[in-house]
This record gives sequence, structure tokens and C-alpha cells, in this order.
Amino acid sequence: MFAGVRAAFEISKAKRVWSTPSEQRSTTVRAVSRVCASIVALVAMGCASCQSQSKPSEDPASTAAASDQKKNVELSGVETSKLTPREKDQWSNYVAQLLAPCADQPVSIQQCVTEKRPCEACVPAAQFLVGQVTAGKSGSQVESAYRVRFSPDSMQEIEVGDSPSKGAADAPVTIVEWADFECPACAATSPILDKAVETYPRHVRLVYKHFPLSMHEHAEGAARAAVAAQKQGKFWEMHHAMFTNQSSLDDAGLLKLAGDVGLDLKVFDTDRRREAVADAVSKDRKAAEKLGLRGTPSVFINGRLFDSDHFSIVEDLHAWIELEVKLKTGKSAVAGGETPREATPTAATSNKPSGG
Repeated sequence: MFAGVRAAFEISKAKRVWSTPSEQRSTTVRAVSRVCASIVALVAMGCASCQSQSKPSEDPASTAAASDQKKNVELSGVETSKLTPREKDQWSNYVAQLLAPCADQPVSIQQCVTEKRPCEACVPAAQFLVGQVTAGKSGSQVESAYRVRFSPDSMQEIEVGDSPSKGAADAPVTIVEWADFECPACAATSPILDKAVETYPRHVRLVYKHFPLSMHEHAEGAARAAVAAQKQGKFWEMHHAMFTNQSSLDDAGLLKLAGDVGLDLKVFDTDRRREAVADAVSKDRKAAEKLGLRGTPSVFINGRLFDSDHFSIVEDLHAWIELEVKLKTGKSAVAGGETPREATPTAATSNKPSGG
């Protein structure tokens, strides 16, 4: 305070000195120097005060207790007993820092679960983090995987349109796959997705979209052949035949496969050369590019990318499906098409879209 008063006094004095004769100007320079020094002192005092206000004195015992509490988080419905102390500490930090998966609940996962916020995905999100920590994932890997699996920002609007599909039309889980018939990974993924529909016939709908890659010589022709087969109601038969015979996708091979699945070859050959068929393939490719897809297979589950950098189609697909069914219906998925069981409540229910 005294520095402020002195600064004001020196400024006033300086103004008067500048109006004096030239022989007094040396005095003015000294006055201005004192003004600057006083202002610097005032600013320094002000900053120190701000810091003091932002960090009030704390009771060491309460600080230690708060730290202890953070390291020993316990959440109802989340099994953490098998975590080591180091893993428990890591998990506690994640649930305390990462935002809840529902966009309308801007709180941490820990707060979401503790306060029973209306977000069904909170407990599964916390349990998901247990798995990530147990697997020894790094901090960046855990956070990236969490965003992919649970962040509302990772959801995409995908238009199914008249793309070929199988499974219940009203299934709570829609799997959309962009694939290339000449892609070996797509051929390996195909029976896994087929098995998911077979395992959960009332819960899963599988949709296929074309994404022929320029690196594959016969991919474009195979995609058009599939569209032509779809016009005769035999898309999935041709789809399976081409994935099973990827070395026979040249022109002669496609005609043979078309005959093997029972297509009218004359109609098939005419249709696959039509501009409308080429446009159908191009439409799917453009949709993939708009989503930023660069390779195949690219699989989305209820609008969320099943990112192969973080998840295994072999090991993680069924867990994704079962969680999606639970979040969408409030019931647990049952293999074989039986009536779903009522899910055990894990948090307050909500009529709003789930964050999962």
C-alpha cells in the first residue's frame, strides 16, 4: 500500500518537474526512476498477494488424508481387489481425472459413480479402466483407448441407407463394416462378424459397405460384382464366395463365382457394368473417406469405431456387443436369441442416449 502511495506522489512530482526550467530536468529523471522502482515493487506485492490467496494455508493432516483418499478410491460395482497397490493408484488417478462418458454429465468418472449420476456407462467405464491398467497400458494408451470406447466425441452418424445387411432390423447393436474383397484382413474378419450375428441374432445387425482400395487390382471389380449380386438378392452368397476365393477375383473368376451362387449370369454381367452400380460403390467409398478411414476392414459399432490399435476383433468384440445391448436396453445380452435378462442396476437410469 505504501509503495502505491509513493508511486502516485512521485508521478505527480514528475509532472511538475517537466514544466520547470531545463536545469531541473536531471531531478526529473531521478524522480521517474523512483516511479518505475515503486511500480515494480507494487506489482511484485500484488502478485505475491494473488499467489497467497490462491494457495491458502492447509492443514498437513487434511492434505495427507485427501491424497490418501485419491489413492484408495472405491466405487460400487467396480471390482478392483486384484489390482496391485501401484495399479490401484494408477486406476484411482484415471477415474478421478477422466470425464464421465455421458455428455450431459461433465464430472469425473469417480464422481459420476459415487453420486449415482444418470449415466449407465459410468460403471462400465470405470471397469474398463481396470482392464487397461491390468494389461499394463501406458497413460497415453489408456486415455486414447478410453476416448475411443467411451467419449461422446468419438460417436459418428453413419447412414445405413440401402446397404446390404443381415440380422434383426430393430437390433440394438448395429455393426457397420467398410471392407475390400481383396483384403486378407477383411477375409479373416468376415467369419468373426458372421458369428456375432449368429450368436446374438436378436441383438446384432451387420451392415456391409464397400471400400475397394487402389492397391488391390481386382477390388473395384469385385465390389461391383457384389452390388450386381445384391440386385438379384444374393449379396451375402457372393460376398462369402469372393472372400473364400480371393485368388479368383479376375473377370473370369467373378463370372464363375456368380454362376456357383446361382446368379443369372447374363443379368449379372450387364448389371456390374452399369453406371449406377459404379455409383453405389463410389458412394460408400466417399462416406469412408469423409470419416477419415484409410484402410480395411474398418468396423463401427453403434457409430463408434472399433479401433484395431486398441482392441482385438477376436478378443473384444463380444464384450463390446454385450455392453452396447445393456446400455441400449437395460438388459443383458443372451447368446442364441433368447429373451434378454434384466440387467443388474449399476447406476441411476436415464432416458437419454447412452455414452457407451
